[in-house]
Order: sequence, then structure tokens, then C-alpha cells
Amino acid sequence: MQSTHLLDDAGWSRLIQDAAYYFDDLALKRGFQYYKQKRVSGLTAVPPGLVTAFVDGTERYSVEIVLGAISISSCSCPVLGPCKHMAAVLMDYAGAQGRPVQQLANAKSSAQARAAVNSARPVPGAGNADGGAGSRAGMGSGANRTGYAGGADRKGEANSGFLHGSRESLRERGRLIPVMNVAQWHELFAHCVSALAGDTRNPRYVDEALTAILRIKPPLTPELDKLFGLHARLFVLETLTNRSGGRAGAFAPSLGYYTHIAVTELQDEIERGFHTKLPLASEPEQWNRIMDTLDYLRQELLAESREHTFYSALYYLLWRKWIIPEMQGRTLFKEELRRLEREEEQRTDAPPLQALLTARAWMHFLKSEDDKALSLLREAAGRPGFHPERLDMFWEALAEAGEPQRLVDWLTETGELLAGHRRHGLESYARYWEEAVRLLPESELQMWNELTGMLPLSGDIYEEKLLERGRWREWMDYQLSSGKDPADFRVRELQPLEKHAPELLLPFYHQAVERYVSEKNRSSYKAAVKLLKRLNKLYKKMKAEDRFERFLESFTTRHSRLRALQEELRKGKLTP
Repeated sequence: MQSTHLLDDAGWSRLIQDAAYYFDDLALKRGFQYYKQKRVSGLTAVPPGLVTAFVDGTERYSVEIVLGAISISSCSCPVLGPCKHMAAVLMDYAGAQGRPVQQLANAKSSAQARAAVNSARPVPGAGNADGGAGSRAGMGSGANRTGYAGGADRKGEANSGFLHGSRESLRERGRLIPVMNVAQWHELFAHCVSALAGDTRNPRYVDEALTAILRIKPPLTPELDKLFGLHARLFVLETLTNRSGGRAGAFAPSLGYYTHIAVTELQDEIERGFHTKLPLASEPEQWNRIMDTLDYLRQELLAESREHTFYSALYYLLWRKWIIPEMQGRTLFKEELRRLEREEEQRTDAPPLQALLTARAWMHFLKSEDDKALSLLREAAGRPGFHPERLDMFWEALAEAGEPQRLVDWLTETGELLAGHRRHGLESYARYWEEAVRLLPESELQMWNELTGMLPLSGDIYEEKLLERGRWREWMDYQLSSGKDPADFRVRELQPLEKHAPELLLPFYHQAVERYVSEKNRSSYKAAVKLLKRLNKLYKKMKAEDRFERFLESFTTRHSRLRALQEELRKGKLTP
């Protein structure tokens, strides 16, 4: 074996954990037979962490294993996921390192035996073993829709054979939850909720489904309890949103009112759970489940329709809250980008989804490759179904990281992508501009340039910011240039100007009075008189009552032939 990398004790322990997690017992036993029969050849471990070899089976298969990331390892055989050929290569690698290969061969059965024993006694700090509907604080991770890591299909029918019993048999199987991979968890969930298949999908269904799942849960450590709880909720979310008989990516056009309520509540609950920390220092073996959760959410993200985006926010929250804080190095960004690019390559008959383009942009952003990220976002914005609120996560990440200049650059470059979209996106955009200015005061001029460049789309936001900063003249110039009317505003909205710069309201009110009079109808005359009374108050505030008297005398003289107007002036006690 060509190798410059020695497997230390920590690496050996991780390898055994990975073997127990990703391989079923049969694959390990058959892999051990292949290893003993010396079917592995050409083993190399250069560069460190990457093991490659050939395995002679029905034909010669090429195996590539990434140590510490078996979920993205591969074999050229027809089996999807970890197989006996990959197991044989791991054992040959362990043997070449002088490690006891038998421990790898027995990794799954040994882990299951330990789990069965441990489930009979409490775990310090573990979650509620009964886990009824009131146990809604836990979080959990999910399985890839393609059945990765030896998992079952979406309905949980493949590889089952063990979950068709009573509640007691399910609880007995639940003792092995600590050593199951997430695909097996989802298979277990499907059997737990099978009795609810005909129930209406509403908030009550969510409570009953979670009760059915969580009641079989044994005592778990805090980190595992969060992951299991997350998976339980992701599974229930999928039963709510996938109403098309199980076909991947096909969602019903409408969920219905009560189902929509249940989905929204469940999404909010899952998002809140991501905001609680998941420190993996005490349980590094849970990293495999985090990676499986990433696989699951990626597949759900890419299967979403334009109308229904149930998983996008969860995919990005997983990265921001649970993955990035635990990462060492940036290799995972490169690996995820490679997966996304592979997904795009497989869509040879269709243009890339905007969700896929946005996800790729996110990875380039995390790698600080801003030009590539922005280019992909511009392409995504040109696709149907683009959601401008996805830009929030880029701005928020930069604000949290304290990168003001980069935040300014991103706000400047992404402003154009908000064109034609609802006000929500602009409110968020303006809020992050405020944060950028707070961190980098000299960027305020750039903020004003961007907001004025987005007029009239940014009109409401632009006005608000002018008022907030006491830029009264610019605010009034904008109202005059855009043809606004005093009647468009509540009295309290104009009070700041009446207090701080009453003189600026004079042309605004005078122009409106003349416009009302020119319409020559009774209601317009009433509006003119009402505004004249407000003008009278402004002149008094400015201690310029004589100016108003001169104006009013000239005004009544000019419009002396308009009898209805003269009547309204008398009713308003402006003339005798």
C-alpha cells in the first residue's frame, strides 16, 4: 500500500463508528470474507484521508473511500450506498495499518448489542423516553429520499421485515435507535404512524404522529435526542406536504387550510430547534447523522415546486446553525458544491432549477467566491419561482460575521435582484443597509445612491429613511416630484414636519389647494377649505399670520365667482 498517513487511535475509533453506522451487518460480514479471500488489490491512501482500491467480485470494481465521509464514498458496483466491496477495502486498509480487522467486521453487531443493553438503563441528561406529544422540544435529522446509507425507500417498505408487529414490538425495535442510521429511523417512523394513514392532515394529526413516534424512543443523550426529534418532525412534515402517493418531488397544488396551518406550525418549530446549539464535542459520532440530514434536506430542496418551498429555509439553517459552527476547515464546502454540480449535470434535459442555482451560490459565498455566487444568483433571479427573501441569508451571514465592506458590496450588487418583487424583500434589504451603515458609517452615501436608484420601487422605504434621519427637505422634494397629495397622509404622519420644518409644508399644501379648486366640485372645495385651515395653523406656528391673511384675501378675490367655494369658506369660518 502506498501511504503517508498513519491511522491513529482516534482515527481507528472513528472508522469503527462509521462502519457501524453506515454498513449493515451482512455487508460487513461479506466484506470480511472478501478481505480474507484477498480480493482487494491496488490499495492506496494518497492523499491522506482518501483510500482507493479494486475489488474482484462478479467483475472488478473500483472503490473510492473518503475517511470520515463514507456517505460520499463510492463503488462502481450496482449497489447504491455502502456495500461489501467498500467494507472489504476498509478492512484491507485497517489490516495494512496493523489494526484488528475483526473489530470492523463485528462493528454493527457489537454496536447493536451495546445499544440493547444501554437502553435498559437511564442515560445522564437524556431526553424523555416516553416522548409524548408534549415532548415537542427535541429535534432530529432525516434520511435521503433515495435511500442512502442502506436506508429504505420513501414508504419504508424496502429492507423492512421487522416492523410489522404490535406497539410492543416497535418499542423493542426502538431500543436500537442509537445505532440506526437516519434512513432506518424514517423506515421506523413510517410503521409508527401507519395507523394514522387515513386521518386528516391537520395540527391534531401532527401531535398524534409525533406521539406515536416518540413513545418508542429509549433514553438518548442530549445531542442524539435533538437529532432524533428533528427527524421525527421532518418525517411528519413530509407526510403533510407530499400528497401525491409518494412520487419524489410531486406536491399537491394546494394543501388545504388546516394542512397549511399544520405545516406552518411544524416548520416554525423545526426552525426554532435549529437555533438551539448542537455541540458535538461530546458526541462526535453524531456528525454522520448531521451529514445524512444534509443529504435529506438537499434532496427535498431540489424536489420542491415553485409554489411550495417547505425545506429551503431548513437546508440553509442546518448549514448556518449546526454545520458551520462545528466545521474544521472548508473541505465540506467543496464537497457539497461537487454534489450540487453533479445534480445539475444530471438535469441534461432541462435548465437548472433556481433552487439549485441558489444553493450553489450559497456554497461559493461560503468559500468567499463572491463573483461566482453573484453570477449564479443573477441567473436564479431570471428563473421562474425565484424567492428574493433567500438573499436575506447572505446579508445576515455577513452582518453576523462583522464583515461590513463585504456586506455593502453584497447589498449593492443584489439590489437589482429585488426589482419587481414585493415590499417584504425591500424592508429586509433596507434593514441590512442600516446594519451596514452602523458598522461602516462611511457607506451611508452608497445606501442613499442605491435606494434612489431603485425608485419608484423603493419609494416607501426611501421616504421612511428620510423621515427617520430628519432629512425633511429631501422628503418634501420627493413628495412634490412624485405628485403626492396631502390627503395621501394621515395627520400624524405629517406631524414631524409640522414640528421641525413647517415651512417645507407650505408649497405642498398650497399646490394641493389650487389643485382641489381647479376640479370645481363641492367635495373638492371642502377638501381645499380643510387644507386652508391646516395652512392657517402652520402660519401661526411660524408667527406669520399676516402672510396667511394676505394670501387668503388674494385667494378669495381670485375665486370670487365660485359661489360654492365661497360658501365653504364661510362655513369653515375663514371668511365673514
